[in-house]
Parts: sequence; C-alpha cells; structure tokens
Amino acid sequence: MRGEILGIERRRLWRDEDKLEMVLSVGVGGATVTQVAQRHEVTRQQIYKWRHELKKKGLWSPDAGALFFPLDMPVTAAEAPPAIAVELRLRGGRSLHFDSTVDPAALISLIRAVDAA
Repeated sequence: MRGEILGIERRRLWRDEDKLEMVLSVGVGGATVTQVAQRHEVTRQQIYKWRHELKKKGLWSPDAGALFFPLDMPVTAAEAPPAIAVELRLRGGRSLHFDSTVDPAALISLIRAVDAA
C-alpha cells in the first residue's frame, strides 16, 4: 500500500484565549461542537481535548457560570494600587458592582449568596 502526500501539513498554535473562545461558542445560538469545529477548521476531538485542558487549568468549568483569569498586578508594600470599579456578571442576568479592594473571602460569600438567590 502506498500513500501520497498532497500538501504541506498545517500545524497551528492556539492561545488559551482562542481555545476558550471556541469552547464557549459551543451552544451559543444552538451551535454544535461539529459546527464550531468546522467554522475554525479544527476537529471535533480537538474541541473536546481543549475543554479537558482548560478545565484542568481552571479556565473553564461546565458547572459554574464564572471563569477566573489570573491577573498580574504589581503591588508594592509602600503603595497600594488605587481602587478600581469592577462589574461581575453572573448567570441569569445578575451582576455585582464592587471595588477592587473588597476582601476576597467576602466577595466569594457574596457571589454565592447572589447566585443562590
């Protein structure tokens, strides 16, 4: 049995942000995994693999409606950064408005309370 190479193999490198965008687009407007894969010229298996990888990295969760991205914000002991207004959108059209100096533990409790209401 002989094979023939018809073209140059394309190997693309995808950033986590691009992978996440594709994974999150599944289900939007009824889009299936197959449709999303065809739109971006990847295989269905690649979408499923990226779901698994992003879940392991903590960037995607099928159960929770929130995604958390790590931020690199330099903070010096002598000078604290100014407070920044933050809007967090939750499932069901709910949103929270708070400033960036809020205590993380209090914020987690508040998010859980609003999400459960």
